[in-house]
Amino acid sequence: MIPRGRPDIGWRDLAYALACCLRPGDLVKAQQRAEAAWLHGESLACLSVRSGFDLVLQALQLPPGSEVLVSAVTIRDMVRIIEHHGLVAVPVDVDVDTLAVSPTLLEQAITPRTRAVLVAHLFGSRMPLDGIAEVARRHGLTLFEDCAQAYDGPAYQGHEASDVCMFSFGPIKTQTALGGALLRFKDAALREKVRRMQAAYPRQRRQPFARRVLLVALLKLLSRPALFRLFVLACHMRGISHDQLITASLRGFPGADLMTKLRHQPCAPLLRLLAWRLKRADVGDIRRRATLGERLAAALGEVPRPGSQALPHNHWVFPMLAERPGELTQLLWHSGFDATRGASSLHVVPSPEGTTATTPQAETMLTHVVYLPLHPVLNASAMRRLAEVVGESTADYVLRKSSSMKRET
Repeated sequence: MIPRGRPDIGWRDLAYALACCLRPGDLVKAQQRAEAAWLHGESLACLSVRSGFDLVLQALQLPPGSEVLVSAVTIRDMVRIIEHHGLVAVPVDVDVDTLAVSPTLLEQAITPRTRAVLVAHLFGSRMPLDGIAEVARRHGLTLFEDCAQAYDGPAYQGHEASDVCMFSFGPIKTQTALGGALLRFKDAALREKVRRMQAAYPRQRRQPFARRVLLVALLKLLSRPALFRLFVLACHMRGISHDQLITASLRGFPGADLMTKLRHQPCAPLLRLLAWRLKRADVGDIRRRATLGERLAAALGEVPRPGSQALPHNHWVFPMLAERPGELTQLLWHSGFDATRGASSLHVVPSPEGTTATTPQAETMLTHVVYLPLHPVLNASAMRRLAEVVGESTADYVLRKSSSMKRET
């Protein structure tokens, strides 16, 4: 079976991470090294994007009941953090083809209570931000740019007009450091205020990070097709969903008490690995994955795909749309392709009471999404087989734009 992908980290990197866990390291120096590898120290390293976002909201102290306009598809925890601060997340719909938020829709959603905007780049694409930034500037709104799924090497470090740009290096991300995030601030005073707040947090313990290193090493080993097939078979024999098991094992903050878990400083081994990975960034791997995604898109032909017109796009994951996504996923499994519906923690932001926000495109997209495997072993022959499986099921499964994907006018 062709796995959905493999951790974007080498064996040498994993060995270095484990060595960092076994020897003492100065947290302050490790923090400085990680930040020096990104924007020459003009950034802030955090435990995660969620941790950094929470810190910034604490520092801003927005009035209770203030509204944050959010691109309608984002990580569920980001909305939980907004609500924890007594704020209201108001969704703005996302265009299925471009994965972009319309500046016009954004401006229409602004009310006297609006204080901030949070836009998330999706699936490895990067939406244009000039228009969004101009709307935010004219209305005096803080602009958060969530680049967790859009890391494309050191060349792009956030839009110049964004107040806070957030990049993730979690276990399933491009050029992973098995955790951690880097935030770029337009206002240096705000950055240093957030830094002081984070310094008061307890430190992340080394042992859980070491366990994560070993877990990702196991997943990397299992990403070999022959071993992955045995893993799936073993799960099936024990009545376990391999899909749910993989998804659950990679959650950054599982279970309850989210705020307590994310309010920690990253440990020294994580920061040292982050600096190591940034200094050895290989954009060639990212380009090869992007090329593989374009080849798969060409092989699939007219199958509807979120982000089919999005540029730039590095294909962090490869989503398509199906009328009955659960059945298509099962069909692909039986055909030797590890498709999934749970490649990320994305969800559609619910519209709060008392607002007129509607999100038809976002809802359609996440209701019908299936993520196809994008693994280096997916050669031309495998792509043809994958396209044939999807093509043969077109009449029963694939959602065409002529039906429910029509936009509301």
